[in-house]
Amino acid sequence: MTKPLNPHLAATFAPPVMESRRWLAGASFTADRPLINVSQAAPVDPPPLALRQVIADAALNNAAAHVYGPVLGMPALKAEVATQWSAAYGGAISENQVAITSGCNQAFCAAVATLAAAGDAVMIPTPWYFNHKMWLDMTGVESRLLPCGAGMLPDPEQAEALLDSRVKAILLVTPNNPTGAEYPAGLVQAFYDLAKKHGIALIVDETYRDFDARTGAPHDLFKDPDWSETLIHLYSFSKAYRLTGHRVGAMVASQSRLAEVEKVLDTITICPNQLGQIAALYGMQNLGQWLAGERDEILDRRAAISEGFPALEGWKLLGAGAYFAYVEHPFGIPSDQLAQELVSKSAILMLPGTMFAPRLAQGGNGDAERQLRIAFANVDRAEIQQMFARLSAFSR
Repeated sequence: MTKPLNPHLAATFAPPVMESRRWLAGASFTADRPLINVSQAAPVDPPPLALRQVIADAALNNAAAHVYGPVLGMPALKAEVATQWSAAYGGAISENQVAITSGCNQAFCAAVATLAAAGDAVMIPTPWYFNHKMWLDMTGVESRLLPCGAGMLPDPEQAEALLDSRVKAILLVTPNNPTGAEYPAGLVQAFYDLAKKHGIALIVDETYRDFDARTGAPHDLFKDPDWSETLIHLYSFSKAYRLTGHRVGAMVASQSRLAEVEKVLDTITICPNQLGQIAALYGMQNLGQWLAGERDEILDRRAAISEGFPALEGWKLLGAGAYFAYVEHPFGIPSDQLAQELVSKSAILMLPGTMFAPRLAQGGNGDAERQLRIAFANVDRAEIQQMFARLSAFSR
Protein backbone atom coordinates (compact mmCIF):
# COMPACT_ATOMS: atom_id res chain seq x y z
CA MET A 1 0.00 0.00 0.00
CA THR A 2 1.64 3.26 -1.17
CA LYS A 3 -0.73 5.81 0.39
CA PRO A 4 -0.56 6.73 4.09
CA LEU A 5 -2.51 4.47 6.46
CA ASN A 6 -3.93 5.42 9.86
CA PRO A 7 -1.41 3.79 12.23
CA HIS A 8 -4.11 2.94 14.78
CA LEU A 9 -6.07 1.07 12.12
CA ALA A 10 -2.97 -0.63 10.80
CA ALA A 11 -2.17 -1.89 14.30
CA THR A 12 -5.68 -3.31 14.83
CA PHE A 13 -5.92 -7.08 14.43
CA ALA A 14 -7.95 -8.60 11.58
CA PRO A 15 -11.62 -9.54 12.19
CA PRO A 16 -11.37 -12.91 14.00
CA VAL A 17 -14.43 -14.59 12.48
CA MET A 18 -13.26 -13.71 8.98
CA GLU A 19 -9.76 -14.95 9.79
CA SER A 20 -11.11 -18.27 11.07
CA ARG A 21 -13.18 -18.74 7.92
CA ARG A 22 -9.99 -18.55 5.90
CA TRP A 23 -8.82 -21.67 7.75
CA LEU A 24 -11.54 -23.56 5.85
CA ALA A 25 -9.86 -22.91 2.51
CA GLY A 26 -8.69 -26.22 1.12
CA ALA A 27 -10.28 -28.25 3.90
CA SER A 28 -12.60 -31.06 2.91
CA PHE A 29 -15.59 -32.38 4.81
CA THR A 30 -17.74 -35.40 4.12
CA ALA A 31 -21.40 -36.26 4.52
CA ASP A 32 -20.60 -38.61 7.38
CA ARG A 33 -18.25 -36.07 9.01
CA PRO A 34 -19.53 -32.57 8.23
CA LEU A 35 -18.00 -29.44 9.67
CA ILE A 36 -19.14 -28.61 13.20
CA ASN A 37 -19.00 -24.82 13.22
CA VAL A 38 -18.90 -23.38 16.74
CA SER A 39 -16.99 -20.25 15.79
CA GLN A 40 -19.63 -17.51 15.57
CA ALA A 41 -22.29 -16.35 18.00
CA ALA A 42 -25.06 -15.62 15.55
CA PRO A 43 -28.31 -17.43 14.71
CA VAL A 44 -28.13 -19.13 11.34
CA ASP A 45 -31.86 -19.84 11.05
CA PRO A 46 -34.17 -17.13 9.66
CA PRO A 47 -36.64 -15.30 11.87
CA PRO A 48 -39.91 -17.11 12.64
CA LEU A 49 -42.44 -17.09 9.80
CA ALA A 50 -44.73 -14.53 11.46
CA LEU A 51 -41.86 -12.08 11.73
CA ARG A 52 -40.78 -12.63 8.13
CA GLN A 53 -44.35 -11.94 7.04
CA VAL A 54 -44.31 -8.65 8.97
CA ILE A 55 -41.07 -7.68 7.23
CA ALA A 56 -42.46 -8.64 3.82
CA ASP A 57 -45.69 -6.73 4.39
CA ALA A 58 -43.77 -3.62 5.46
CA ALA A 59 -41.50 -3.89 2.43
CA LEU A 60 -44.48 -4.09 0.08
CA ASN A 61 -46.99 -1.78 1.72
CA ASN A 62 -45.27 0.66 4.09
CA ALA A 63 -43.69 3.50 2.15
CA ALA A 64 -42.07 4.87 5.32
CA ALA A 65 -39.97 1.69 5.57
CA HIS A 66 -37.93 2.82 2.56
CA VAL A 67 -36.98 6.37 3.54
CA TYR A 68 -34.84 7.99 6.22
CA GLY A 69 -36.27 7.84 9.70
CA PRO A 70 -35.23 9.56 12.94
CA VAL A 71 -31.50 9.27 13.60
CA LEU A 72 -32.08 7.86 17.09
CA GLY A 73 -34.72 5.43 15.93
CA MET A 74 -38.43 4.80 15.57
CA PRO A 75 -40.38 6.44 18.43
CA ALA A 76 -42.67 3.43 18.88
CA LEU A 77 -39.71 1.05 19.27
CA LYS A 78 -37.93 3.41 21.67
CA ALA A 79 -41.11 3.67 23.74
CA GLU A 80 -41.47 -0.13 23.82
CA VAL A 81 -37.89 -0.57 25.01
CA ALA A 82 -38.42 2.06 27.70
CA THR A 83 -41.64 0.40 28.90
CA GLN A 84 -40.30 -3.15 28.93
CA TRP A 85 -36.93 -2.22 30.47
CA SER A 86 -38.66 -0.19 33.20
CA ALA A 87 -40.79 -3.20 34.08
CA ALA A 88 -37.97 -5.75 33.82
CA TYR A 89 -35.42 -3.80 35.86
CA GLY A 90 -37.78 -2.04 38.27
CA GLY A 91 -36.60 1.42 37.30
CA ALA A 92 -37.80 4.53 35.49
CA ILE A 93 -36.69 4.80 31.86
CA SER A 94 -38.23 7.25 29.40
CA GLU A 95 -38.43 7.11 25.62
CA ASN A 96 -36.00 10.03 25.31
CA GLN A 97 -33.39 7.94 27.15
CA VAL A 98 -33.43 5.26 24.42
CA ALA A 99 -31.65 5.24 21.07
CA ILE A 100 -32.00 2.55 18.40
CA THR A 101 -28.74 1.74 16.64
CA SER A 102 -27.55 -0.31 13.69
CA GLY A 103 -26.65 -3.26 15.85
CA CYS A 104 -25.13 -3.39 19.33
CA ASN A 105 -21.59 -2.99 17.98
CA GLN A 106 -22.57 0.44 16.70
CA ALA A 107 -24.11 1.28 20.07
CA PHE A 108 -20.77 0.50 21.75
CA CYS A 109 -18.79 2.52 19.20
CA ALA A 110 -21.09 5.50 19.58
CA ALA A 111 -20.98 5.31 23.37
CA VAL A 112 -17.18 5.28 23.39
CA ALA A 113 -17.10 8.16 20.91
CA THR A 114 -18.98 10.29 23.47
CA LEU A 115 -16.65 9.27 26.31
CA ALA A 116 -13.07 8.97 25.14
CA ALA A 117 -10.63 10.55 22.71
CA ALA A 118 -7.32 9.19 21.47
CA GLY A 119 -5.02 8.86 24.48
CA ASP A 120 -7.86 8.19 26.93
CA ALA A 121 -8.64 4.70 28.21
CA VAL A 122 -11.59 2.36 28.72
CA MET A 123 -11.28 -0.55 31.14
CA ILE A 124 -12.26 -3.92 29.67
CA PRO A 125 -12.12 -7.32 31.35
CA THR A 126 -10.13 -10.04 29.61
CA PRO A 127 -11.00 -12.22 27.84
CA TRP A 128 -12.53 -9.39 25.78
CA TYR A 129 -15.15 -9.35 23.04
CA PHE A 130 -12.90 -8.77 20.03
CA ASN A 131 -14.96 -6.05 18.30
CA HIS A 132 -14.84 -3.95 21.47
CA LYS A 133 -11.06 -4.25 21.56
CA MET A 134 -10.81 -3.52 17.83
CA TRP A 135 -12.79 -0.29 18.09
CA LEU A 136 -10.69 0.98 20.98
CA ASP A 137 -7.50 0.10 19.13
CA MET A 138 -8.47 1.77 15.86
CA THR A 139 -9.58 4.98 17.61
CA GLY A 140 -6.41 5.27 19.67
CA VAL A 141 -8.18 4.65 22.98
CA GLU A 142 -6.22 2.47 25.38
CA SER A 143 -7.82 -0.79 26.49
CA ARG A 144 -7.04 -0.88 30.21
CA LEU A 145 -7.05 -4.66 30.66
CA LEU A 146 -8.62 -6.24 33.75
CA PRO A 147 -7.90 -10.00 33.86
CA CYS A 148 -10.79 -12.14 35.04
CA GLY A 149 -10.29 -14.56 37.91
CA ALA A 150 -12.24 -17.51 39.31
CA GLY A 151 -15.49 -18.16 37.47
CA MET A 152 -14.25 -15.82 34.72
CA LEU A 153 -15.38 -12.86 36.84
CA PRO A 154 -13.61 -9.47 37.10
CA ASP A 155 -12.67 -8.06 40.51
CA PRO A 156 -13.82 -4.51 41.43
CA GLU A 157 -10.94 -4.04 43.89
CA GLN A 158 -8.40 -4.98 41.23
CA ALA A 159 -10.20 -2.63 38.84
CA GLU A 160 -9.94 0.29 41.25
CA ALA A 161 -6.20 -0.29 41.58
CA LEU A 162 -5.89 0.10 37.79
CA LEU A 163 -7.88 3.34 37.55
CA ASP A 164 -6.30 6.68 36.79
CA SER A 165 -7.39 9.97 35.26
CA ARG A 166 -7.16 8.58 31.72
CA VAL A 167 -9.86 5.92 32.29
CA LYS A 168 -13.21 7.33 31.19
CA ALA A 169 -15.38 4.21 31.46
CA ILE A 170 -15.54 0.60 32.61
CA LEU A 171 -17.12 -2.00 30.32
CA LEU A 172 -18.95 -5.13 31.44
CA VAL A 173 -20.55 -7.75 29.16
CA THR A 174 -23.05 -10.05 30.89
CA PRO A 175 -23.86 -12.80 30.07
CA ASN A 176 -20.33 -12.59 28.82
CA ASN A 177 -18.94 -12.99 25.34
CA PRO A 178 -16.64 -14.96 25.11
CA THR A 179 -16.79 -16.76 28.48
CA GLY A 180 -20.54 -17.16 28.99
CA ALA A 181 -20.20 -15.99 32.61
CA GLU A 182 -23.31 -14.46 34.14
CA TYR A 183 -22.15 -11.66 36.42
CA PRO A 184 -23.88 -11.72 39.84
CA ALA A 185 -26.06 -8.72 40.61
CA GLY A 186 -23.82 -7.77 43.52
CA LEU A 187 -20.75 -7.73 41.28
CA VAL A 188 -22.44 -5.51 38.69
CA GLN A 189 -23.55 -3.20 41.52
CA ALA A 190 -20.01 -3.03 42.88
CA PHE A 191 -18.70 -1.92 39.50
CA TYR A 192 -21.51 0.64 39.24
CA ASP A 193 -20.61 2.02 42.67
CA LEU A 194 -16.94 2.12 41.63
CA ALA A 195 -17.70 4.04 38.44
CA LYS A 196 -19.98 6.44 40.32
CA LYS A 197 -17.31 7.02 42.99
CA HIS A 198 -14.74 7.97 40.36
CA GLY A 199 -17.09 9.99 38.15
CA ILE A 200 -16.73 7.74 35.11
CA ALA A 201 -19.23 5.77 33.05
CA LEU A 202 -20.20 2.12 33.40
CA ILE A 203 -21.10 0.53 30.06
CA VAL A 204 -23.13 -2.67 30.52
CA ASP A 205 -23.57 -4.72 27.34
CA GLU A 206 -26.45 -7.17 27.77
CA THR A 207 -26.65 -8.47 24.22
CA TYR A 208 -27.44 -11.96 25.58
CA ARG A 209 -29.82 -10.97 28.38
CA ASP A 210 -32.67 -13.01 26.83
CA PHE A 211 -30.66 -16.22 27.36
CA ASP A 212 -29.63 -15.62 30.99
CA ALA A 213 -30.30 -18.76 33.04
CA ARG A 214 -31.50 -16.68 35.99
CA THR A 215 -35.02 -15.41 36.49
CA GLY A 216 -35.85 -11.83 37.35
CA ALA A 217 -33.70 -8.76 36.86
CA PRO A 218 -29.98 -9.57 36.54
CA HIS A 219 -29.09 -6.33 38.39
CA ASP A 220 -30.71 -3.35 40.12
CA LEU A 221 -28.85 -0.50 38.47
CA PHE A 222 -31.93 1.13 36.98
CA LYS A 223 -33.50 1.39 40.45
CA ASP A 224 -31.10 4.21 41.25
CA PRO A 225 -33.01 7.43 40.39
CA ASP A 226 -29.72 8.88 39.16
CA TRP A 227 -28.74 5.87 36.99
CA SER A 228 -28.39 8.00 33.86
CA GLU A 229 -25.45 9.91 35.36
CA THR A 230 -23.33 6.75 35.33
CA LEU A 231 -24.92 3.88 33.36
CA ILE A 232 -24.88 3.31 29.60
CA HIS A 233 -26.84 0.16 28.76
CA LEU A 234 -26.46 -1.71 25.43
CA TYR A 235 -28.68 -4.36 23.84
CA SER A 236 -29.09 -6.30 20.59
CA PHE A 237 -32.27 -7.52 18.91
CA SER A 238 -30.20 -9.74 16.63
CA LYS A 239 -29.94 -12.76 18.90
CA ALA A 240 -33.44 -12.58 20.36
CA TYR A 241 -35.35 -12.45 17.05
CA ARG A 242 -32.72 -13.76 14.56
CA LEU A 243 -32.33 -10.31 13.01
CA THR A 244 -28.55 -10.31 12.56
CA GLY A 245 -28.78 -9.22 8.92
CA HIS A 246 -31.11 -6.33 9.76
CA ARG A 247 -28.73 -4.69 12.25
CA VAL A 248 -30.88 -3.45 15.12
CA GLY A 249 -29.54 -2.64 18.58
CA ALA A 250 -30.32 -0.22 21.39
CA MET A 251 -28.63 2.11 23.83
CA VAL A 252 -30.20 3.37 27.06
CA ALA A 253 -28.47 6.43 28.49
CA SER A 254 -29.06 10.02 29.58
CA GLN A 255 -30.85 12.32 27.18
CA SER A 256 -27.83 14.63 27.10
CA ARG A 257 -25.52 11.76 26.11
CA LEU A 258 -27.91 10.64 23.40
CA ALA A 259 -27.78 14.14 21.95
CA GLU A 260 -24.07 13.51 21.39
CA VAL A 261 -24.73 9.96 20.15
CA GLU A 262 -27.05 11.48 17.53
CA LYS A 263 -24.08 13.30 16.00
CA VAL A 264 -22.18 10.04 15.66
CA LEU A 265 -25.06 8.04 14.20
CA ASP A 266 -26.12 10.78 11.77
CA THR A 267 -22.58 10.81 10.41
CA ILE A 268 -22.28 7.03 10.00
CA THR A 269 -25.67 5.56 9.08
CA ILE A 270 -28.14 8.48 9.30
CA CYS A 271 -30.80 6.16 10.69
CA PRO A 272 -31.25 2.53 11.73
CA ASN A 273 -32.69 0.03 9.25
CA GLN A 274 -36.43 0.69 9.05
CA LEU A 275 -37.50 -2.89 8.27
CA GLY A 276 -35.36 -4.18 11.11
CA GLN A 277 -36.96 -1.73 13.55
CA ILE A 278 -40.45 -2.75 12.44
CA ALA A 279 -39.47 -6.38 12.98
CA ALA A 280 -37.97 -5.68 16.40
CA LEU A 281 -41.09 -3.86 17.53
CA TYR A 282 -43.30 -6.72 16.39
CA GLY A 283 -41.03 -9.19 18.15
CA MET A 284 -41.13 -7.30 21.44
CA GLN A 285 -44.91 -7.02 21.34
CA ASN A 286 -45.84 -10.48 20.01
CA LEU A 287 -43.06 -13.06 20.32
CA GLY A 288 -42.54 -13.34 24.06
CA GLN A 289 -43.66 -16.96 24.21
CA TRP A 290 -41.61 -17.90 21.14
CA LEU A 291 -38.53 -16.24 22.66
CA ALA A 292 -39.07 -18.17 25.89
CA GLY A 293 -38.88 -21.36 23.84
CA GLU A 294 -35.66 -20.17 22.22
CA ARG A 295 -34.21 -19.51 25.67
CA ASP A 296 -35.19 -22.99 26.85
CA GLU A 297 -33.40 -24.53 23.85
CA ILE A 298 -30.23 -22.52 24.47
CA LEU A 299 -30.26 -23.48 28.15
CA ASP A 300 -30.60 -27.14 27.16
CA ARG A 301 -27.57 -26.84 24.90
CA ARG A 302 -25.69 -25.19 27.73
CA ALA A 303 -26.60 -28.15 29.94
CA ALA A 304 -25.32 -30.56 27.27
CA ILE A 305 -21.99 -28.70 27.26
CA SER A 306 -21.72 -28.81 31.05
CA GLU A 307 -22.63 -32.50 31.14
CA GLY A 308 -20.12 -33.50 28.47
CA PHE A 309 -16.93 -31.77 29.57
CA PRO A 310 -16.16 -33.83 32.71
CA ALA A 311 -15.67 -36.90 30.51
CA LEU A 312 -13.24 -35.10 28.19
CA GLU A 313 -9.83 -35.97 29.59
CA GLY A 314 -7.50 -33.05 30.22
CA TRP A 315 -9.94 -30.34 29.16
CA LYS A 316 -11.39 -27.83 31.62
CA LEU A 317 -14.66 -25.92 31.35
CA LEU A 318 -13.96 -22.38 32.57
CA GLY A 319 -17.35 -20.83 31.88
CA ALA A 320 -20.65 -21.56 30.15
CA GLY A 321 -23.71 -19.43 29.56
CA ALA A 322 -25.84 -17.76 26.91
CA TYR A 323 -24.26 -18.79 23.58
CA PHE A 324 -20.78 -19.66 24.84
CA ALA A 325 -18.47 -22.06 26.58
CA TYR A 326 -14.92 -21.00 27.38
CA VAL A 327 -12.49 -23.87 27.83
CA GLU A 328 -8.90 -24.76 28.59
CA HIS A 329 -7.18 -27.36 26.43
CA PRO A 330 -4.52 -29.84 27.60
CA PHE A 331 -2.07 -29.66 24.70
CA GLY A 332 1.40 -28.16 24.54
CA ILE A 333 0.66 -25.95 21.54
CA PRO A 334 -0.86 -22.45 21.30
CA SER A 335 -4.64 -22.31 20.93
CA ASP A 336 -4.51 -20.67 17.49
CA GLN A 337 -2.41 -23.56 16.17
CA LEU A 338 -4.70 -26.05 17.88
CA ALA A 339 -7.82 -24.41 16.41
CA GLN A 340 -6.44 -24.82 12.90
CA GLU A 341 -5.51 -28.45 13.55
CA LEU A 342 -9.04 -29.12 14.79
CA VAL A 343 -10.36 -27.96 11.41
CA SER A 344 -8.15 -30.30 9.39
CA LYS A 345 -8.14 -33.29 11.72
CA SER A 346 -11.53 -33.16 13.46
CA ALA A 347 -13.73 -30.96 11.22
CA ILE A 348 -14.43 -28.56 14.10
CA LEU A 349 -14.16 -24.78 13.79
CA MET A 350 -13.83 -22.85 17.04
CA LEU A 351 -11.99 -19.67 17.99
CA PRO A 352 -8.73 -19.61 19.97
CA GLY A 353 -8.17 -17.64 23.15
CA THR A 354 -5.52 -15.62 21.31
CA MET A 355 -8.42 -13.76 19.69
CA PHE A 356 -9.79 -12.71 23.11
CA ALA A 357 -6.71 -11.85 25.18
CA PRO A 358 -3.08 -10.79 24.67
CA ARG A 359 -0.55 -13.50 24.01
CA LEU A 360 2.31 -14.09 26.40
CA ALA A 361 4.61 -12.28 23.98
CA GLN A 362 2.22 -9.29 24.03
CA GLY A 363 2.24 -8.95 27.81
CA GLY A 364 -0.46 -11.53 28.55
CA ASN A 365 -0.24 -14.16 31.26
CA GLY A 366 -0.22 -17.11 28.87
CA ASP A 367 -3.89 -18.00 29.32
CA ALA A 368 -4.75 -17.04 25.75
CA GLU A 369 -2.58 -19.83 24.37
CA ARG A 370 -4.40 -22.41 26.51
CA GLN A 371 -8.00 -21.34 25.90
CA LEU A 372 -10.72 -21.63 23.24
CA ARG A 373 -14.26 -20.33 22.79
CA ILE A 374 -17.09 -22.64 21.76
CA ALA A 375 -20.19 -20.86 20.43
CA PHE A 376 -22.78 -23.63 20.86
CA ALA A 377 -26.01 -21.81 20.00
CA ASN A 378 -26.17 -23.27 16.48
CA VAL A 379 -25.47 -26.91 17.38
CA ASP A 380 -28.08 -29.18 18.96
CA ARG A 381 -27.50 -31.90 21.55
CA ALA A 382 -26.65 -34.52 18.94
CA GLU A 383 -24.04 -32.25 17.33
CA ILE A 384 -22.65 -31.34 20.74
CA GLN A 385 -22.23 -35.04 21.53
CA GLN A 386 -20.52 -35.52 18.17
CA MET A 387 -18.21 -32.61 18.95
CA PHE A 388 -17.21 -34.26 22.23
CA ALA A 389 -16.60 -37.56 20.43
CA ARG A 390 -14.28 -35.82 17.95
CA LEU A 391 -12.44 -33.92 20.68
CA SER A 392 -11.97 -37.14 22.61
CA ALA A 393 -10.58 -38.89 19.52
CA PHE A 394 -8.29 -35.92 18.84
CA SER A 395 -7.00 -36.08 22.43
CA ARG A 396 -6.15 -39.74 22.03
